Amino acid sequence: MLDTVIDQRRKDLGGFEVGRVLPHAQRRMVGPFIFFDHMGPVELPRDIPRTVDVRPHPHIGLSTITYLFEGEIMHRDSLGTEQAIRPGEVNWMIAGRGITHSERFEKARAEGGCVHGIQAWVALPIEKEEIAPSFVHHGQADLPVIGAAGVVIRVIAGEAFGGRARVTTHSPMFYAHIEIAQEQTIELPGGFSERAIYIVNGNVEADGRAFSRGQLLVFGHGDAATPKVAAGTTLLALGGEPVGPRFIEWNFVASSPKRIEQAKADWRAGRFKLPDSDNREFIPLPPESTSGAKPMS
Repeated sequence: MLDTVIDQRRKDLGGFEVGRVLPHAQRRMVGPFIFFDHMGPVELPRDIPRTVDVRPHPHIGLSTITYLFEGEIMHRDSLGTEQAIRPGEVNWMIAGRGITHSERFEKARAEGGCVHGIQAWVALPIEKEEIAPSFVHHGQADLPVIGAAGVVIRVIAGEAFGGRARVTTHSPMFYAHIEIAQEQTIELPGGFSERAIYIVNGNVEADGRAFSRGQLLVFGHGDAATPKVAAGTTLLALGGEPVGPRFIEWNFVASSPKRIEQAKADWRAGRFKLPDSDNREFIPLPPESTSGAKPMS
């Protein structure tokens, strides 16, 4: 049975628009997932201005998961990483006690082309919030593909649908990309407290209601989750176990608002290291961030 339905809200990131799904007033988190943005699809012309890029910015207390359907994004971080991500791959960045990174559309700037993907954040368990930052790129060989009649599933992180990704996670969770070639009913993993599907495109029926692109369907705890999916639909299935209440402000996630205030002060004072190969500009702390961190649970 459906618990919550969330429609994406369009957000302008300064030249690049996304559909924001989490956090939302109706549902702050799904398992450990605390943030979920749908990028594009958008055609970027050659010689797009650098203002479209995401300049260096900080994170604490979370892992970022970047996953693309089309295009390429160049990641650079304060650990010295420089790694392009392409469709069907994963960039998994653990912020822990603090990291900075940038995301640049360099291939599109040189050649033009479509960019389409998802950026999600996963809150770290309390005992892992202050671990050392790290970054791992996972190619397609690390993300198992399960094929059956009319459906192909790529497990992005965690374990689901009979496959386990070679991605190190810090709490029980699952994340999977599902392509439906012919109409059928799918069953979401039953071993997790919180489960949802996001409709990237296409149509889904659940509880006798019809849903379409840009909607997140969150299913009730302990209930069977068996949505009927139309042919030509692309889904992301996600969920896991809650990690407890979190506060979120700008790019910071923590179990304590004091920790977020410290991170804000550190960013204002220039105490976060910038990426060595991308340190000539950065995103200032937004003025509205002075309003304080918001609780999430």
